[in-house]
Amino acid sequence: MPAGLDKKTNLLGLDRAGLERFFVELGEKPFRARQLLQWIHQRGISDFSQMTDLSLALRDRLASIAKVAAPEVVREQRSGDGTIKWLISIAGGSAVEAVYIPEAGRGTLCISSQVGCMLNCTFCSTATQGFKRNLSATEIVGQVWRAVGRLREMHGSDRQHVTNIVFMGMGEPMLNLDAVRPTLSLLRDDLAYGLGARRVTVSTAGVIPGIDALAEGVEFALAVSLHAAENDVRSRLVPLNRKYPVEELIAACRRFVDAGHRRNITFEYTMIDGVNDQPEHARALVRRVSVLPCKINLIPFNPFPGTPFKCSSDEAIDRFREITRAAGLVTTVRKTRGQDIDAACGQLVGKLLSPSQRRLTMQQQLARQALSPP
Repeated sequence: MPAGLDKKTNLLGLDRAGLERFFVELGEKPFRARQLLQWIHQRGISDFSQMTDLSLALRDRLASIAKVAAPEVVREQRSGDGTIKWLISIAGGSAVEAVYIPEAGRGTLCISSQVGCMLNCTFCSTATQGFKRNLSATEIVGQVWRAVGRLREMHGSDRQHVTNIVFMGMGEPMLNLDAVRPTLSLLRDDLAYGLGARRVTVSTAGVIPGIDALAEGVEFALAVSLHAAENDVRSRLVPLNRKYPVEELIAACRRFVDAGHRRNITFEYTMIDGVNDQPEHARALVRRVSVLPCKINLIPFNPFPGTPFKCSSDEAIDRFREITRAAGLVTTVRKTRGQDIDAACGQLVGKLLSPSQRRLTMQQQLARQALSPP
């Protein structure tokens, strides 16, 4: 059946509240949502006939009106360091990428929230490719569902291989709140993926309305792609800064903390030679962020074809780190992973729109969010 003619409700992207509403509309008890969450997300089952604690009549009814369908993986690449990148096909002829990074005692899955990115950050390969559309909750959760299932298959066990999830793939999560909210709910739900707040991180380039909106919801860790503490430098790297300058962004971070989120905010800072890596830049960063409970994550720049930028030298990164540490800030340097398969930070790409279409779409998204209640 052509995709456009399939009218079955896809249950994969519905959180507990969404599933409860679905069952109530069917005339069923809301507790059925608890059963479905466990079957779909904990056991990875998509066939209703295998959900044996449901009545046969309900299983047959669900099969006729609903489905559990994740986007398909079209390519899997493995790095020499163990990193895995999946290219995932989505409706409309495009694709997104998700990356799994295994480490001792943990496994981090980096997921995408949009097809491409509309923010046009000048040091990011993904941004140079343009933007097409937001992902649905099903398409975001589907990346997790596919990764968890594939890792079970690879390792032959039900052990939890994905221990951390970061919204640091393609796109700006704060411009897709309608899909990010239910995804966060599922990731945190003990009947679904059951991840603690410190194990789910949402990264933003500084979309202040999104930070404020998500502050009044499920708890998660916030990462801010800062990259410079002074407006002139940051506007060159992150054009969004012209709309939401650094001082307003820091104020939004303060509101996020004051809303009850107990986790340190992580400030991501890509180290670019001669642009933002000098001692004066480090001292400016200290002045900006010392007012917040935070940590600094320095990211060596990952070059891509056509970029005018170069990665800072090891000496410059070490010097920068020592200045921030001496000021009392917890500072780490991110180890580059998956570079041989273009899976490192800022390297994910897709088939997307032109810069002018991207700018128009961003303006529409920001206007829509400004008019929407939290």
